[in-house]
Amino acid sequence: MTTATGRQLAGPLSAAVATLCVALQPQVSPETAAGFREVLRRLSAPLQVAIAGRIKSGKSTLVNALIGRRVAPTAVGECTRLVTRFQYGTVDRIEVIFTDGRKQVLPFDVEGMIPASLGVDVDEVSHIEAYLTNAVLRDLTVIDTPGLGSLDAASVARTEELLGAAGDLDPVSRNAVAGAEAVLYVVTQGVRADDHQALAAFTAATASREAGPVNAIAVLNKADTIAPESVDGSDGDVWKAALVLAEKQARILKPRVADVLPVIGLVAESAETGGFTAADAEALRRIAALDADTRDMMLMSADLFTSWECDVPAGVRVRLMERLDLYGVRCALAVLAAEPAITAGALRRKLLDSSGLDGVRAKLNAVFRARADGIKAAAALASVTALAQASGDAGERQRVHNAIEVLLAKPEAHQLRLLEALTLVTSGAVAMPAELVEEVLRVGGSPHIPDQLGLRGRPLPELVAYALARAGWWRSFASFGATPAQGRVAHVVHRAYFLIWQQLRGGGQR
Repeated sequence: MTTATGRQLAGPLSAAVATLCVALQPQVSPETAAGFREVLRRLSAPLQVAIAGRIKSGKSTLVNALIGRRVAPTAVGECTRLVTRFQYGTVDRIEVIFTDGRKQVLPFDVEGMIPASLGVDVDEVSHIEAYLTNAVLRDLTVIDTPGLGSLDAASVARTEELLGAAGDLDPVSRNAVAGAEAVLYVVTQGVRADDHQALAAFTAATASREAGPVNAIAVLNKADTIAPESVDGSDGDVWKAALVLAEKQARILKPRVADVLPVIGLVAESAETGGFTAADAEALRRIAALDADTRDMMLMSADLFTSWECDVPAGVRVRLMERLDLYGVRCALAVLAAEPAITAGALRRKLLDSSGLDGVRAKLNAVFRARADGIKAAAALASVTALAQASGDAGERQRVHNAIEVLLAKPEAHQLRLLEALTLVTSGAVAMPAELVEEVLRVGGSPHIPDQLGLRGRPLPELVAYALARAGWWRSFASFGATPAQGRVAHVVHRAYFLIWQQLRGGGQR
């Protein structure tokens, strides 16, 4: 299905919700109909992912790496206090959106970045729209957000407004963030106890849905700053320490997020955006040619690396620190020691491999892009429900409710019921025993049947038998052992297993 703008919708679930909105528009008030039009617009837009996290967690650096262009300012300044939406456009441009709805078009600066100073009163700015002729953004809009936990009072107030703590947030600012359907949450070594609440608050301010493994992942940024001796099981290796720490953080943040992945944002940004040049590779080659004692001394600290007397100019070494930091330099020198004749392009690729960015992108594809239809449809249906609940007309509320129930009764739309049940469980709105929570997460958190059943690699007859057995168990639990709230979830899980059983008997196995 395509929209009036000619854009293809993400899939059949999005098309079903779009059809519902179109059918309901003549039956509701002009205000509710306007809300439905906004839902339709968002359904036809690319999947919108918000990058959230604490101040100085490296969000903007990661944004640049994901886009493949150094465009988001990384130094703390007026732009980092604003929401910035990076989206596809046929002409590179910046639109400054004011709280009163005015727009001001600006060019990117000479380095291709958003200007450090916008030349306007930032307190009157709602957000920034950045349009880029960038293939990555054709099906993905990236929303860079102010850092949580800023020590600056103005940024604190802006972040609180962003999270809905202030009730008087202007509609333009709210809409800038509210379109996000998924969240990539950036953490560093010290996950705080309130990161759970911050993540929940952020997603509540976006698509009116709590974070869960379907629409949220986290990254452990600045993994190169981890002291491996402080992490048990690291064997003195920085990356192994990062993997161990990421696993621990995943246990803290789950079930809010699908996973926590380590990444070195600075190295990823430099390698992916052109920040690492042939001149940088040549400078590293010259450093690799120094005697071993000199190299070892220089690599003891960033200060020694930039100040030690050697044939490579100090300014060149400062640039290497700014682009790669000490960990990236060490990785590059190790590669050069193993492959002295390696080209600058191949060295850049090795650095990118060492950054962990490919793993983050793969997870983004698996969790977000591959499931964009379900994510967008569920977010849209949540917005439709909220619009109906806000209506003062009881008859209108009932008409919308009935239409939603008809939609959700269709077998092909059961995924939306399952996503709703998963959200209820992961948010804690419905309390269930831990082993059942894990099962709901498994069934609702994967698009592939063997993974949903937890039986990857098993033969088809075993999958069929297990799906039918679990369908029966959840039906019995819904009828005899569950509270009313648990029963609602149990009926959904029972039907999910039953539909899986039907599909497997028909020979289908995704």
